[in-house]
Amino acid sequence: MTTKGTEWADALEPARTELLRAAREAADALLAEAAEDARRVLAAGRDEAAAILERARLQGRADGAAFAAAEVVRARRRAYALELAVRKEMYEELRRRVTEGVLHAPADRAALRSRLEARARAVLGPGASVTAVADGGVLAEAPGRRVDLTLASLAERALERAGLETEILWVP
Repeated sequence: MTTKGTEWADALEPARTELLRAAREAADALLAEAAEDARRVLAAGRDEAAAILERARLQGRADGAAFAAAEVVRARRRAYALELAVRKEMYEELRRRVTEGVLHAPADRAALRSRLEARARAVLGPGASVTAVADGGVLAEAPGRRVDLTLASLAERALERAGLETEILWVP
């Protein structure tokens, strides 16, 4: 290099130094700004992820609670249906035993049949047709009317009259 070339280089050195300093400063500012932007984006991402996770957690709890409530309702319905089935079975057994007890109860069948015939005529009138049945009771008919005084039907009516009182037999 010639002295003139060195002079130029020396003369440009402060400008070059200033340009490098300004470029480094601008680069550092850009890096700091980029780092701050990255920090904000990451923080916003973490916040959004936490919010999504919390919403999912709450939705999961709500779904779980709704499912559990529905299961409780289904279980109660099944239990009630089972209870009703057992009550029906018990009532049928009671009805069978009562009817069997009436049919096999020691009684003066002739006197009983006579009283039932008298009752049938009292209900339907003296012209009623009265027929004895094998269980010890009677069936009676008059024009347009009929009376069933068989022992099985009398036992059934007695149970019907007892109604809800029979439930005390199987309620704890």
